Amino acid sequence: MLKVSTQLGTSTLSFETGAWARQADGSVVIQQGGTVVLVTAVASELPREALGMVPLTCDYREKTYAAGKIPGGFFKREGRPTEKEILTSRLIDRPIRPLFPNGFLHELQVMAAVLSSDGEYDPDVLAVAGASCALRLSSIPFPDALGALRVGLIDGRLVVNPTYQELAQSSIDLVVAGTRHGITMIESGMKEVPEQQVVEAIAFGAQHLKTVIAMQEELVAKAGKPKNPAFQIAQPSPELLEQVRSAARTALAAINEPKKKHERHEALAALKQRVTEQLTAGGAITADQVAAAFEIVDHDEARRAILDRKIRMDGRAYTQLRDIACQVGVLPRTHGSGLFTRGETQSLSVATLGTSDDEQLIEALEGESYKRFMLHYNFPPFSVGEVRPLRGPGRREIGHGALAERAIEPMIPSKDEFPYTIRVVSDILESNGSSSMATVCAGTLSLMDAGVPIKAAVSGVAMGLVKEGAEVAILTDISGLEDHVGDMDFKVAGTRLGTTAVQVDVKIREGLSVELINKILAQAHPARMAVLDLMAGAIEKPRTELSAYAPRITTIKINPERIRDVIGSGGRTIRKIIEETGAEINVEDDGSVVVASNDAEKSARAIEIIRTLTEDVEVGKIYKAKVKRIMNFGAFCEILPGKEGLVHVSELAEKYVNKVEDVVKLGDEFPVKVIEIDEQGRINLSRKRALPQDGSKSEEADSRG
Repeated sequence: MLKVSTQLGTSTLSFETGAWARQADGSVVIQQGGTVVLVTAVASELPREALGMVPLTCDYREKTYAAGKIPGGFFKREGRPTEKEILTSRLIDRPIRPLFPNGFLHELQVMAAVLSSDGEYDPDVLAVAGASCALRLSSIPFPDALGALRVGLIDGRLVVNPTYQELAQSSIDLVVAGTRHGITMIESGMKEVPEQQVVEAIAFGAQHLKTVIAMQEELVAKAGKPKNPAFQIAQPSPELLEQVRSAARTALAAINEPKKKHERHEALAALKQRVTEQLTAGGAITADQVAAAFEIVDHDEARRAILDRKIRMDGRAYTQLRDIACQVGVLPRTHGSGLFTRGETQSLSVATLGTSDDEQLIEALEGESYKRFMLHYNFPPFSVGEVRPLRGPGRREIGHGALAERAIEPMIPSKDEFPYTIRVVSDILESNGSSSMATVCAGTLSLMDAGVPIKAAVSGVAMGLVKEGAEVAILTDISGLEDHVGDMDFKVAGTRLGTTAVQVDVKIREGLSVELINKILAQAHPARMAVLDLMAGAIEKPRTELSAYAPRITTIKINPERIRDVIGSGGRTIRKIIEETGAEINVEDDGSVVVASNDAEKSARAIEIIRTLTEDVEVGKIYKAKVKRIMNFGAFCEILPGKEGLVHVSELAEKYVNKVEDVVKLGDEFPVKVIEIDEQGRINLSRKRALPQDGSKSEEADSRG
């Protein structure tokens, strides 16, 4: 067993290998504080057919025993991966995959399991760094150690790998991954942080990444296996590449002239067919070999077209946005809707308001919590003109939704300001790149249309890069093709005051320098502002009235000691109110009572009942009384639900009363005045003092007097 460790932030980070999971090609136990993650890497011995992508699978799972818990549900064992597990699996995959050489054909599986959780440190960044270390320790050809860590910004101070508690106080939650060459992945959520502070946080993270990378290299030097030369990397021969290039270059130049997505796709497919028929005619070359070479040539020619012509594949300048159209209120019966169209990418987003009963319960290792803002992203096959079965949301859809949710969430009003549960659904109706950023814009429009008092509008834009040596083209608002042939996908979202989310995936091994990231963010800023201007043209601020079809939620405060009066024995009282009014009623421990109903009158009635149930009796105040019991010395009357007081016989009328029944009888209702609450809490009432002060008798009094 070999182990390396060092101080990182406020605790010790360690990598250990050689004792656990020894039949895996590579395994490592990574630990920070009391959080322990086991990461393994295995590759198949035999290659599989070329798929056009590295056959890599990354799986991250959290064992509930890690936190001393037994899973819920009937089977009492871990089931389908949670959203956190899926997002962390993506977090591992995104920086690892681009580091494998193109044409690697052996199936790869990286598994990360959280074995111990101290509730202090998020194991996700440990899993990413552990995946790199396991691959580097194995015989699998993985070229560079990859570091990963989290950066927080607390009271103006940058913190590496903050605890959950510290992160709750942080204005930045930034995960950064990279090699010794540069930054290769960023995932972050922020609270309107200016771009310059974002760059400083990334630079801070990049500096500490060197420590994590050095630890891996030290362990690999001690325990790493020699790389296995038997692993196959299928790449077209230089001769075949030249044949394909000669056959296709002229036609590709014409195809790469500005045109629509499907027009280019059809022309490219026709050219590929012609080149394939031409080069396979002799039988020495297969169609698959030509296809692999054609993809490389197409990729290279498209990049050269962007760099040489200084214009984009659709004719735009590097900094130019696509045409944008914004609409709100496009659906008649929803609570709020927005349609955002940018070029050939379109998001229809719908906001729905609910009550606290609609909040999502999150069961995590660090504890349970409730989520009141949700954003769900759907990417149906018709959006890209494809046919495929629907199998529920995939990892990509969950990832895109999480990014858009993270971008908007800082602008959602607090529960005290707006006591609704909010769900936004983004349906991508057509796509040619940047659909997650279109979701940010459309989602914001739908929230404003629904009357959600968001703090500020949020827009998003995706930036691209084509880099060949010293030649660099930074592209604003990339299309799907530019994403495909480019070197990065750099998404940034935020308000006029600052950024709320940044997500970066880099395809090139050299990664991004901090200086280049600074330039990209600076170029993205005016584009984000321009999109916000266009969104303001559709709706400048949230509507002041909710949709007529949205529930009305009113929150009132009662004395927490009176909650039992609202609930009643076994919940009998609150059930009766709900049956009578049809309103939804939720009572919080702090005395907050939330009443929700689509009918304003029913909502008001429920609130009146609750106020009456919890109202304290005041001396000097007039109440409506109902006679409940008659005694020789007076009448006991109910003035509030469950609250009775005594009208002594001397307080029934101005004149002498011989018998109580001479004035009142059971069930009579009349006004009374509270004249005293004695030390034992007994309430004394007066009927005669509630009569008109001019001495005239009420009709009721006349009828009895």
